[in-house]
Amino acid sequence: MGTNNATVAIHCPSAMKATSNGVFQGDSPLDFSLPLLILQICLVVVVTRLLAFLLKPMKQPHVIAEIVGGILLGPSVLGRKKTYLDAIFPSKSLTVLDTLANIGLLFFLFLVGLELDPKSLRHTGKKAFFIALAGISFPFVIGIGTSFVLRATISQGVSEAPFLVFMGVALSITAFPVLARILAELKLLTTDVGRMAMSAAAINDMAAWILLALAIALSSSGRSPLVSLWVLLCGSGFVLGCILILPCIFNWMAQRCPEGEPVNELYVTVTLATVLAAGFVTDTIGIHALFGAFVVGVLVPKEGPFAGALVEKVEDLVSGLFLPLYFVSSGLKTNVATISGLKSWGLLVLVIFNACFGKIVGTIVVSLLCKIPLQETLALGFLMNTKGLVELIVLNIGKDRKVLNDQTFAIMVLMAIFTTFITTPLVIAVYKPAKRMGKEDYNHKTIKRKNTDTQLRLLVCFHSTRNIPSMLNLIEASRGIGKREGLRLYALHLMELTERPSAILMVHKAKKNGLPFWNKGHNYSNTDQIVIAFEAYEQLSRVSIRPMTTISPFSNIHEDICTSAEEKRTAMIILPFHKHQRVDGTWENTRTEFRLINRRVLEHAPCSVGILIDRGLGGSTHVAASNVASTITMLFFGGHDDQEALAYALRMAEHPGINLTIVRFLSLTSSEDVGGEINIVSAPIKENPSKLENGSEDELFLYGVKQKIMNKSSIKFEERGVNNYEGIVEVVKVYGGCNLFLVGRISEGKVAITLNHVKCVCRELGPVCNMLTFPEFSTSASVLVVQHYHGQKNLNRGSSTRVDVYSEEDLENNS
Repeated sequence: MGTNNATVAIHCPSAMKATSNGVFQGDSPLDFSLPLLILQICLVVVVTRLLAFLLKPMKQPHVIAEIVGGILLGPSVLGRKKTYLDAIFPSKSLTVLDTLANIGLLFFLFLVGLELDPKSLRHTGKKAFFIALAGISFPFVIGIGTSFVLRATISQGVSEAPFLVFMGVALSITAFPVLARILAELKLLTTDVGRMAMSAAAINDMAAWILLALAIALSSSGRSPLVSLWVLLCGSGFVLGCILILPCIFNWMAQRCPEGEPVNELYVTVTLATVLAAGFVTDTIGIHALFGAFVVGVLVPKEGPFAGALVEKVEDLVSGLFLPLYFVSSGLKTNVATISGLKSWGLLVLVIFNACFGKIVGTIVVSLLCKIPLQETLALGFLMNTKGLVELIVLNIGKDRKVLNDQTFAIMVLMAIFTTFITTPLVIAVYKPAKRMGKEDYNHKTIKRKNTDTQLRLLVCFHSTRNIPSMLNLIEASRGIGKREGLRLYALHLMELTERPSAILMVHKAKKNGLPFWNKGHNYSNTDQIVIAFEAYEQLSRVSIRPMTTISPFSNIHEDICTSAEEKRTAMIILPFHKHQRVDGTWENTRTEFRLINRRVLEHAPCSVGILIDRGLGGSTHVAASNVASTITMLFFGGHDDQEALAYALRMAEHPGINLTIVRFLSLTSSEDVGGEINIVSAPIKENPSKLENGSEDELFLYGVKQKIMNKSSIKFEERGVNNYEGIVEVVKVYGGCNLFLVGRISEGKVAITLNHVKCVCRELGPVCNMLTFPEFSTSASVLVVQHYHGQKNLNRGSSTRVDVYSEEDLENNS
């Protein structure tokens, strides 16, 4: 008997201590839970991030990399070597790993709940509701049918009712967060397909959690059949109690969190403690701790800064470090080697086919009945077939409760990976949204035009409230008082879409999701304050303004800007400079990505582009029209960019509060040099240069300008003769007291050659603008640098100073 007890003691692994005494005292870090856990976390993060980087060109969601990374680290690949598995993931460490993974998952599901707004479900259209209903019911029925096949082959002996429900739920789930990121990556959030898919997926996500609670209740291993009923009733009572109590508490806290002020730390602590308490209650009931966390997240009010503060406190740590542990925990349970033999692989194909068939066909049939076009119907079917984290949660709960065996579990995990992986390429193949207008309708791609009385359309982009006052003052100066058609403005707020849950929260704060959308609601967040500013300006002026927002990764947000400009047929895109001036006159970098955005827009824009270098144009607040008193100086050297800048300056000069000085630079020979003094050349209106033998394009343009400004006292035209770079600097310093300089990005002509001496720190600004931003150039004037639209010639137009084509390596430098 003693021998048997000793044998048992040898095979039971001893509990791991938390910390070691160090290798110098003979302790191996891998024998202690804390250093081993640190190693596991680092390994998981490195592997999943590497896979995400490799899959990024294929536009695959991050969850694919995490699931595949977990499988690679498990017994399917690396775990085939027993020494690795025993050293890095020994069985005695799995309890600590699973506990920490579930803590991370608990808070992540709280964030997922924050993504879902129950109020938005009330406004879901009938089409989205019926599509969601078909996307749940049809796959659920097929999942039940599939379960009979599996129970007769590889899942013999499992409980019938729980297995049926788990299979039905697993096949009917649509991953809402994953779907949102796929739509954003494919630029489909603004389309009818995107909005329909988002609405249907939100309903599907809520239904999936209800079905999951039912499946968990049925899988309870109680002695009496009434146990499942008690679990279901207690779970329903818990949800009802939360609905009655928690919103009152959360709304009370949210009302005490005003905009622009930090959220009280006590409120955040109480909310996170409530998440843990809810998890404890649902785990005690017998559902799952995750269910309680999700319910609490759904009930947190989405308006105001409260929800944003909660996300900010939790998301990076949970999403970046703890959540990947859940995927490796799942991967350690997945052994692809259990799928062996023709029968097993045939069942895998059957499960994948049934999962795709149920979801896609069910969605397509109902969509066609709703009279949705075939192309959009196919795209909806593929999009609704997206799986993700919730799918993995369902499978893991089924595995832990002995409803799914090793082989069935591996088959279902591979099914989830395959269905999600094929979503992006299939949608790209079948759905290409048509543009709303033909290129032939896009007549005015520049401000320079024959008929200056036509409506001027501008697309003004901004990153934050810091850009608003100067942009509004620029708009006020641009509105062309007295014009018959006036100015139409599109104000585009650029917001970054990341893998963070807060990125999807940004999407939810709008009535229309994607690019571009305009929140017309009455509950304004910090983002909506920007909309209020433009709406107020629209009421006080004759300018027609449409505030919009685009949410995209900064790596390709320039595509959204260019697409918006083309769809709105704007004549110019105005972008903020990526630096801000400090009080001491030096420049402060904001984000390098802003500079890359500007460069890519310059390269791909369908119209002219302006970049505003702000030194406090008009002050820190918007200046009313009656108080506008600005002096603008336009520096003209020659070339298309300078002509476009001058055309814009003339538009501004129509404002009664603006005085414009046009300074044209002429080249002097050495014999005309006057000892370094500024040579002022008279500017009479010459004979029409079109009649001259060598009349240049610049001369023709300037002749027309002089004709227009003959009787306008607010506009001065001066010509300055220079013969070197120092002469240009001296002339420009004379006008340093103005409020705004307008310059062309790349100037041409004899005088422009001398600008080769300018060190272009920011080549997207061109040499003249770089000169005006040098620290030694003392001026408080803002600068608007303009690039004329050149079509396909934009990348190839040559001059001694133009550098338009940027390599990826160049884009990363000079930041």
